Amino acid sequence: MGSLIKRSAKYFNPLVLGLAGSGIIPVWAVIAHTGRRSGRRYRTPVAIRPSGDGFVIPLPWGKTDWCRNVMAANDTVIRWKGRDYHVAPGKLLDRAEGERAFPAPLRRALAVLHITQFLAVQRVDAASEAA
Repeated sequence: MGSLIKRSAKYFNPLVLGLAGSGIIPVWAVIAHTGRRSGRRYRTPVAIRPSGDGFVIPLPWGKTDWCRNVMAANDTVIRWKGRDYHVAPGKLLDRAEGERAFPAPLRRALAVLHITQFLAVQRVDAASEAA
């Protein structure tokens, strides 16, 4: 099953990238991150939810390579609703912490999808906007 998901993501992700950060589908964003080993720049479509001065990202497949990259990097940018947000390295949240960012109907969907891990990232530009 895991290899099927990886194979489908290989074709699905390029199709979604054009829509994901545009704002047409507000639950999608594009996260630009640098590979820990390769140093290459990657763009990954993700589901996202704004939360306070950052974002919460459900991790349906757990701590993937892109997630590890975001947790280790200082140059991550999230494109959401047509805007770029620079974010600090992320941290993992457990189910209870992560679900707090979502309204009740979406929490039910997360449970049905068996999503138990989340990545929280804080905007580094939030402090400058508040001033």
